[in-house]
Amino acid sequence: YITGDFKTIVDLGAGTGFLGRILSKTLPNSRLISIDFAQLTLGYNNNNICADANNLPLANNSVDMIVSNLMLQWCSNLDSIFSECNRVLKNNGLILISTFGPDTLKELKKSWAVVDDKNHVNNFIDMHNIGDKFLENGFYDPIMEMEEFTLTYQNVIDLLYDIKAIGAQTVKNRPKFLTGKNKFKLMIKMYETYRKQGKIPATYEVIYGHAWKKNNNLGNINLNNQ
Repeated sequence: YITGDFKTIVDLGAGTGFLGRILSKTLPNSRLISIDFAQLTLGYNNNNICADANNLPLANNSVDMIVSNLMLQWCSNLDSIFSECNRVLKNNGLILISTFGPDTLKELKKSWAVVDDKNHVNNFIDMHNIGDKFLENGFYDPIMEMEEFTLTYQNVIDLLYDIKAIGAQTVKNRPKFLTGKNKFKLMIKMYETYRKQGKIPATYEVIYGHAWKKNNNLGNINLNNQ
């Protein structure tokens, strides 16, 4: 368990506020700022901000904690985001994240791979690389963990609708032409080989991580007596 005096907390990529509502109950004395790039998703109140995670409208050293739940996997530049988070966090401020790892939707990836060599499913970053990005952008003591979940569906179409519902249909470097019906049917046929006990599986590798912002004032401490 992590404890501290977290007076100001940012929920980065807040969406509809699911995590924010839990945080408000867990830390009722903290000020919660919800940030997302989609204003209609956020709704409207004084503590909701429509902004890009790469350019946060917050002052330097103004936040005690940043949490981000299942947003980073859609971001193309973790260096930019972690650098911006470091800027707004106070010394020894905390960042906690969850995101998807590279084994997410591995069944779908393998099924498409039989059809062609195009990029139909996002490639997510490995947790060790995320830990490295923390260190490269002014954080220390990153702790990374991984958990794997398997969801089951009646058919591939239900899975694809579910992926679309969570905003995961946007694929980096997706081919600009439409996929033909024959290829789509072949992908479904390949996916059917994973069916067990009447259901098809979909794997989600979920990565959890947290790290602390370095105390930039330590450079002013006299270490002669150490």
